[in-house]
Amino acid sequence: MRPRQWAKTLLVYLAFFFTLGDHDASGVSDELALFGEATLGFLLLCLISGAAYIINDLFDIEEDQLHPTKRHRPLASGRLARLPAVVGAAGMAMLGIALAYLLDLHFGIVATVYLAITLSYNFYLKDLVILDAMTIAAGFLLRAAAGAVVIDVPVSPWLYVMTSLGALLISFGKRRSELDSLGEEGKNHRLTLDDYSTPLLDQLIAVVAPSTVVAYIIYTFTAENLPANDTMMLTIPFVLFGVFRYLFLVHNHSIAGAPEEIFLTDRPMLITIVLWLVTASAILLAAR
Repeated sequence: MRPRQWAKTLLVYLAFFFTLGDHDASGVSDELALFGEATLGFLLLCLISGAAYIINDLFDIEEDQLHPTKRHRPLASGRLARLPAVVGAAGMAMLGIALAYLLDLHFGIVATVYLAITLSYNFYLKDLVILDAMTIAAGFLLRAAAGAVVIDVPVSPWLYVMTSLGALLISFGKRRSELDSLGEEGKNHRLTLDDYSTPLLDQLIAVVAPSTVVAYIIYTFTAENLPANDTMMLTIPFVLFGVFRYLFLVHNHSIAGAPEEIFLTDRPMLITIVLWLVTASAILLAAR
């Protein structure tokens, strides 16, 4: 189920986090209720994504066995048999979707679309160059959207744009790292690596990275729920450093297995995230 990967589902809390700057908020009790709903949504998406990861490993057993680190996964290594994996994944997916609809109709719809896109990626889209990365980005976008619909708050379109572009940056960075670490054997692990090249990925990253930063800058100045004095711009340096740090690690370190894990293990990146959270929280709360 890859619980370490569930950190990506924390995007569910984005909509709740930025409601802290809403001057029309009704009080602490209402905010606690919203936080509870967001947390339920987070747990259900973790359950659904856990099922999707099992399904992904079921279809990638042969490829994962050729990968230097993924060959140690339970299914690829043979420590977990296929039948209990299938039963477990099916049970978790059905339970997660059913509870999602019980929590909120619109959240259930988003969760269903998320599962459908994830399965489409596992079955087919992961073998299509460019579309594989765009599908992963769609998964990140749906996580953020799920967090908005579960607490029924509007979110600036620029937040969705920024989330999608940031996910594309992570995806292209992962492909580039896989090319560097796997070399000619990469196509045996992932078919699209035969179509990608390092110069192409460098150009794609060169487009997506600055676009991510620009989208965030525009968001800090245009979102209606942010302070009118534009103090949110004080968080821009943290985003800039985070993007630059990620690019540094992609080009200078081996992070092919799961580059998104650097957000949990790289100390400068962790410090940057904490500083962004503290600064953004202070700005939003001061505007109340």
